[in-house]
Amino acid sequence: MSQNDRLTCLDCGTPNRVPHDKLGDNPKCGKCGGWLITGKVAEIDPATLQKAAQDTALPLVVDFWAPWCGPCRAMAPQFGMAAERLKGSVRLAKLNTEQHQTVSGRYGIRGIPAMIGFHGGREVGRQVGAMQMPGIVQFASGLTAKAR
Repeated sequence: MSQNDRLTCLDCGTPNRVPHDKLGDNPKCGKCGGWLITGKVAEIDPATLQKAAQDTALPLVVDFWAPWCGPCRAMAPQFGMAAERLKGSVRLAKLNTEQHQTVSGRYGIRGIPAMIGFHGGREVGRQVGAMQMPGIVQFASGLTAKAR
């Protein structure tokens, strides 16, 4: 019998159960039909983050950013390239701290851009400051080992 993992849809926020051995088969959300693993950066809200942080299938790296932040804007294309490179092993999302001002306090964010990695309901890594794609990939890839 296959073990089920939890994977939250980053489009509609619905938690999905996905058989572990089917993660590589492009699973879709049971509610909205969106792809659960895309290789793209998803723009999420605090409610979706709270659900997705509980996921057991893949680590989630969230870039906390704001539109007025120059380093945040400079890192955005690098973060997108990292999402493509990490498809299937780590999911990447962005959360706008200007629109959702309570998240900075909730997650102890003192400077942006800030990347926080989540897996299985806990924070497994944190990096503050703008990074290039190779550094983002290295940070995100290291979360898999920390999550165990």
